[in-house]
Amino acid sequence: MQIIRDLNHSELPLNNPVLTIGNFDGVHEGHKALFRKVRERAGALNGQSVVMTFEPHPIRVMKPGNGPPMITPTRQKLELIGRAGIDVVFSLPFTREFAAVTAEDFVKRILIERIGIREIVVGYDYSFGAGRKGDIALLKRLGEELGFEVHVVEPITIDGMLVSSTSIRDLVRAGDLDKAGRLLGRNYQICGTVITGHGRGGRLLGVPTANLEPVDELVPREGVYAVLVRENGRTHHGVTNIGNNPTFGDREVSVETHLLDFSGDLVGKTIRIDFLERLRDEKAFESFEELSEQIARDIQQARGIFENLGGRDRVEPGL
Repeated sequence: MQIIRDLNHSELPLNNPVLTIGNFDGVHEGHKALFRKVRERAGALNGQSVVMTFEPHPIRVMKPGNGPPMITPTRQKLELIGRAGIDVVFSLPFTREFAAVTAEDFVKRILIERIGIREIVVGYDYSFGAGRKGDIALLKRLGEELGFEVHVVEPITIDGMLVSSTSIRDLVRAGDLDKAGRLLGRNYQICGTVITGHGRGGRLLGVPTANLEPVDELVPREGVYAVLVRENGRTHHGVTNIGNNPTFGDREVSVETHLLDFSGDLVGKTIRIDFLERLRDEKAFESFEELSEQIARDIQQARGIFENLGGRDRVEPGL
């Protein structure tokens, strides 16, 4: 997959490009439906499948401080788009100057003159241009005028749930990682660097943990989860606690993971945590012994989940 970050790129216009446009945060099943249509039409034209996306999220530029937490950091988003079989991705900076371009100018000056689109694929609720005044009706009118075809993909639902980035954020915040994973088409995951913690897991409880400093913005609801941990090309079973460790009186939220049947030092290494199932809420215990007993029960419950994964431990490549 080719990544283009500048509309003045020397290889423009492209070869019979079929394009879709959006932020594509999460690269969920709804986005994948758009990508499938793009690939299908590009194949019919012997052309290139193309995605245009932006960084940062437009809301963060237009309404600073109000942007949603990102489901996928840019690097992960681009990797997922590449795995979807797209030929070219425009990953463009979103600025106030870019936001001021009218819908008509965006289509004529950028999509037609710069990129040379033959067809465009959009979602059912697509809007674009200054003030979001461009809609599908305008896009179809311009298509008839300028000679490109418009395809509209209808909303996708899974188990009665609308697939959208907003729905996924709500599910992750609520700790319902199973439903979030169904809408994503993969496990919800966070990445980060293992940092030195308080050392209490191994020293006081006999359960050493890896403390994660996440790079992701959207961290699941506080609680205990059965997880898969990806490090250095290997996958491990684990149990992750997200919270402020009320038994110890901590105030800052931490992400601590115990890797089952693992020994080694992960400090300074990058790991990825894939969330499978929520085990329980975080709570305060009367003693370290009571906490230690509960952790043993958590580990036993997680082992039962891992024994019944049915192939869900085949995580995506990376790390």
